[in-house]
Amino acid sequence: MGGSLPILPLRDVVVLPGTPMPLIVGRPGSVAAVQAAEAASGQVLLVTQRHGDVVEPREADLHEVGTVASLEEVIALPDGHLKVMLLGASRARLGPVTMDGSARMLRCTPEPMAAQGLDHPDLGAMVRMLRESVGRVLRLDPSAPAEMLARVEDTPDPEALADLLAATLQLSMEERQALLAEPDVKQRLETLLAAMQKELGFLEVQRKLRHRVDRDRERRAEEAWLADGTSSDTPRDEPDNDDRDDLADLVGLLRDKELPEEVRGRAERELRRLGRMNPMSAEAAVLRAWLDWVVQVPWVERSERLGDLKGAAAVLDEDHFGLDSVKERVLEHLAVDLLAPDAHAPILCLVGPPGVGKTSLARSIARATGRPFARIALGGVRDEAEIRGHRRTYIGALPGRILHAMKRAGTTDALLLLDEVDKMASDVRGDPASALLEVLDPEQNGQFSDHYLDLDYDLSSVMFVCTANRLDDIPLPLRDRLEILELGGYTEPEKRSIAQRYLVPRQRSQSGLPEDALTITDDALALLIRRYTREAGVRNLEREIGRLCRKRARARLEHDDTASITVDPDTVVDLLGPPRFDPRVADDQAEVGVVRGLSVGYAGGELLEIEVALVPGSGKLRTTGRAGEVLKESAEAARTWLRARHARFGLPADWHETTDLHIHYPGLPSGVEGPSAGIAMATALVSAATGRSVRAEVAMTGEISLRGRVLPVGGIKDKVLAAWRGGSRLVVLPARNERDLRDVPEDVRAALDIRLVSMVDEVLDLSLLDADPDGSSEHVGAWSASDAPQKRPEGDRSGGSVLDAPRLGVKSRGADDAQGG
Repeated sequence: MGGSLPILPLRDVVVLPGTPMPLIVGRPGSVAAVQAAEAASGQVLLVTQRHGDVVEPREADLHEVGTVASLEEVIALPDGHLKVMLLGASRARLGPVTMDGSARMLRCTPEPMAAQGLDHPDLGAMVRMLRESVGRVLRLDPSAPAEMLARVEDTPDPEALADLLAATLQLSMEERQALLAEPDVKQRLETLLAAMQKELGFLEVQRKLRHRVDRDRERRAEEAWLADGTSSDTPRDEPDNDDRDDLADLVGLLRDKELPEEVRGRAERELRRLGRMNPMSAEAAVLRAWLDWVVQVPWVERSERLGDLKGAAAVLDEDHFGLDSVKERVLEHLAVDLLAPDAHAPILCLVGPPGVGKTSLARSIARATGRPFARIALGGVRDEAEIRGHRRTYIGALPGRILHAMKRAGTTDALLLLDEVDKMASDVRGDPASALLEVLDPEQNGQFSDHYLDLDYDLSSVMFVCTANRLDDIPLPLRDRLEILELGGYTEPEKRSIAQRYLVPRQRSQSGLPEDALTITDDALALLIRRYTREAGVRNLEREIGRLCRKRARARLEHDDTASITVDPDTVVDLLGPPRFDPRVADDQAEVGVVRGLSVGYAGGELLEIEVALVPGSGKLRTTGRAGEVLKESAEAARTWLRARHARFGLPADWHETTDLHIHYPGLPSGVEGPSAGIAMATALVSAATGRSVRAEVAMTGEISLRGRVLPVGGIKDKVLAAWRGGSRLVVLPARNERDLRDVPEDVRAALDIRLVSMVDEVLDLSLLDADPDGSSEHVGAWSASDAPQKRPEGDRSGGSVLDAPRLGVKSRGADDAQGG
């Protein structure tokens, strides 16, 4: 502040130190002052004019004390004015004022003003009294900013506190200028205490008057309520007819609505409150909306449930093909519901890949049980209030999705579908999965509390059905409350049956074609399933059938072709173009370091090829092909297992230090993750390290432990189906997954040789070929599905166990072949 500063004269406003102030600057001299400050130090002297109507003030028109302020932001407006954000810094007296004639701008060298009285012993008590007064003002004046008390508490300096309150209180411009010009801090605080006491007195009188008016209005509204059962919203001589009609409607709805006693008592109290309110007030609108929700949500209404088990079974069979385990569970529930109507409804979770019919199955369950159906889409939901609702204190508050669904259903025993529960997320707004814990817990959902209604709501009679694509993505506490029913992918015969029974007739009808206009052969459907779609369900298959029907509909209109056609494979290619997918089939050629694993992704079971190559290096392990963390951990476990057994395979003790391993997953399907590729990786590693080829007809799945044990995995049905579709003849599974084979269709089990193993050594015996002395791999003994199940006698080594083969190190020809890829 040592040099000359441009002066910015102010009309009808006083800026105090520490106070931000936005201004619109338009007078030529003021614009010039801002531009000069911006080009120099960024500081300007703010001085209030004695008379605001002076357009070009001179020194005599300005007060003697002003505020040095810094320019925080300057924005040029289209009309030539400037929008300026200033921040007051310190008090200063005007020095000799000069006029810059060309710019018509005033300048001076300000004289700093030092604060006085900072060491006075009464300052602490005065500061405390001011803070208490601010708290009383906030209690009496609802319009006062709530954060004001926090700002006062966070300002310990008496001088800064005085400037803060002087800028905040309802003071005239003259009073603020006097506080700005006062150097004694104690005197400033005394002035502010007097102003605060004056404000408190005014607020106290205002509070008493308001209380008296409210009490009189309540008395007259109560008299109107007792007189005719309705209430005008305000005590007027001529009540508004629309307001009275609205209240009369609410009274009638509440009178006719069957409600629990607690809910009725709360609703009637709120209705009386509404009758005493001004209908134009915001609180009246909130209260009216709350009462509307109370009378619209079902509290005791129940549906007329079906009591015919055979009829329910017929409905399920009519709507869906297969899915016997799910249908059986639904019929069990219906039987229990008939015998014990007050029993808790089940909470089912249908887990399966997209397109297998989870959502449509939930609709069928509702139809079979006679329950109203409502769907809640949870994909992408990340706010807890989506489940529990917002409290009424928020603007635009509403109940959560649960009560919205109950309102649509209209009864307390509806079937609510919670769709895509595995795709919820969480952030700073809360965790919706945690909010669902109360909803899906039979011991708690009888008193579900929505934040908006703030009343206990009984969900114990609701039948909840959840759907998910991946069980692992559901949080464990939520999963613990669900009865899991897994829906695997469909086999090709099942897809053909579904297409002929459901998809073709539906798409034909939606395309406006008569029943005899188009017929699709089983061979054409097989081509669509194998080469035009790749999925566990039938959603994309229905799309392709729909394309065929639409093309036929267009041909009927354009060429007046009303003849019936039969779609065969050639017609499919003509209408839809070349096939999109090559079939995932096992290669016929046995290779070194290449193993066919089995996986489950978003599209169901997949035949997964795993390639391993050994190259000279320093012992690094590299995985490529979009491998996830669990796949990488499985690769580490397989390598550690092989390192621990290097002598049994004829490998040098330091082979892992001089050899890099590269594991690649070509064409890894989306969503594939998990430990089930462990034995496939171990087999590929042994094959690459010893030079033995892997039989091309073998597919395998299973987790590996560091001790070489084969651990159970999930998705057995989908994986076996993938092996069958891919042309594998021998499938290696963990022995502890034997119980899961009952879910595999009988015709698929009959077509495959399924081997159950407990140790990795058994896997190697089944999958690796022996090597000739010249290093080439060959099949020792002709393997076939007929003789494979036979167990080799003890001591007989003719089967070519890899543990009994000649020991080959990484320098052998087999290792060189592996390094060559």
